[in-house]
Amino acid sequence: MRINYTIRKQMKIRLLSLLIFVSFSYSSIAQKQNRIPSEKPKLIIGIVIDGMRYDYIYRYWDNFQENGFKKLINEGTFCKNAHYNYLFTQSNVGYATISTGAMPSSHGIIANKLYQRSKGKLISCTLDKQVHCIGSDCENGNMSPKNLLTSTLSDELNLSNNHKSKIISISINANDAILSGGHTANAAYWFDKKTGDWVTSSFYMDTLPNWVVDFNNKKIPDIYLNRQWNPALPVERYSDGNTQGKSKRIGFYKKSGFPYDLLKLKKKSKTYSVLKNTPFGNTYTKDFAIATILNENLGKDNYPDYLTVGFTSTGNISQSCGINSIELEDAYVRLDKEIAHFLSFVDENIGKNNALIFLTSNHGSAYGPQTLIDKKIPAGYFNSDRAMLLLRTYMNAVYGSGNWVKAYYNKSIYLNRNLIEDSQLSLKDVQTKVAQFLIQFSGVANVVTASTLENTDFSKGIFKKMQNSFNQERSGDVIINLEPAWIEKGDYVTQSNSPYNYDTHVPLIWYGWKIKRSTLNRKVLINDIAPTIANFLNISQPNACTGNVIYDITK
Repeated sequence: MRINYTIRKQMKIRLLSLLIFVSFSYSSIAQKQNRIPSEKPKLIIGIVIDGMRYDYIYRYWDNFQENGFKKLINEGTFCKNAHYNYLFTQSNVGYATISTGAMPSSHGIIANKLYQRSKGKLISCTLDKQVHCIGSDCENGNMSPKNLLTSTLSDELNLSNNHKSKIISISINANDAILSGGHTANAAYWFDKKTGDWVTSSFYMDTLPNWVVDFNNKKIPDIYLNRQWNPALPVERYSDGNTQGKSKRIGFYKKSGFPYDLLKLKKKSKTYSVLKNTPFGNTYTKDFAIATILNENLGKDNYPDYLTVGFTSTGNISQSCGINSIELEDAYVRLDKEIAHFLSFVDENIGKNNALIFLTSNHGSAYGPQTLIDKKIPAGYFNSDRAMLLLRTYMNAVYGSGNWVKAYYNKSIYLNRNLIEDSQLSLKDVQTKVAQFLIQFSGVANVVTASTLENTDFSKGIFKKMQNSFNQERSGDVIINLEPAWIEKGDYVTQSNSPYNYDTHVPLIWYGWKIKRSTLNRKVLINDIAPTIANFLNISQPNACTGNVIYDITK
């Protein structure tokens, strides 16, 4: 009995020891797991290139060096079938969609300009008269993201860690910088054409940081504009042969063909605006992006920072010279070198494994209709001035003399709702009458009324894209979609503003932190970017986000 008692006692001691060990081990593992934060990139960088069609990657491939676009594609994941999914593929709309993961119908930036029904005028989509310019007495300083109706990826990042992340956005174009940064950005910087400086608005700060003042004092634009713009490569190496674009926009002052004397053009304009219409506008942007990373110490602590960089000069050159011009290809050859320099800097100062980079475009670009007409491909120009003149005449004949049409902008007709109500007419019936009239015009493919979009849920096709661009408060009463390859007549060679592949299909490349080397052929949408990064960061998606996480791009 004594032996059995001893054995039982030893067994109890061993069992108790085992239970204590297991309990302690489990507790230690749990505590250790709680102490280890989710692995996240230290710096997220969004690179957005204005007006970059998907096929530019292959069209210009032979003239790209190894460490720019090619490096991103060869060492990252290339989403080859990335699209926008709405009607009005304008510049600012693209930036808002990237940052929010939402459709224009929700984020509210339905076009570069918004029509204010109450005041009967067009305004910039970022106009805010409650703020002013910081850094100069610039004309484009009354701006903020207040017209952006939803949260952005950067807003959600700041909310997740009580503003411990730094959020900074940069673009020559003010609207692009503001919409990229969201509502809680530490700073959004843009270009002041009067001084050539980087400026911001009082929405973000009261004074420029000392390092920005020092950067501006270097007067770098004077260096870039004190030269001629000639092709970086021998002309015969360009894929589009000897076709030089015929510029019609102010930036080139109707000067067509190389060389462009930039100093002479600057003196003629009496501003620095010419810079944004040359490849050197992109160089200036890259210079400032590097200075921002260095001086703001981005990516140097345990909280992910977010930097967006918008390269806008390519879009300006595309509109001025056309997508098959040497000027545009030269701009991309030079941009490739800037991206190579930027990637090298990030790899050395942040580390490839610490930085998550995505590169995309805010929209594609269309061929100039005349180019297609000359090749016997259907295309054309829609004369909106003539169409509105005829529409007003028609409505006066049907309803009596009156100012029935308040405004036309961006293929949208804004009717005089007060007059319609006072005349005891049905708004829906008047909208339908206008649509039936406009569908008869050459080049018009579809016309849809606001009433139809409000009461019908389209699931696919062109009408779904039109609905994705429709915001009940801000959109017009009647919306037009043109035939493929048709654009509105204007002082440009071409433009982007359609639901067709040439405007919706853009590159999307992921590089750096945990990104595997691969090619993704399935279709993704550009509003998938925000939820994908939110998933990487383990934070909430933007509040009106409709995109899906792209899971198959990480190791």
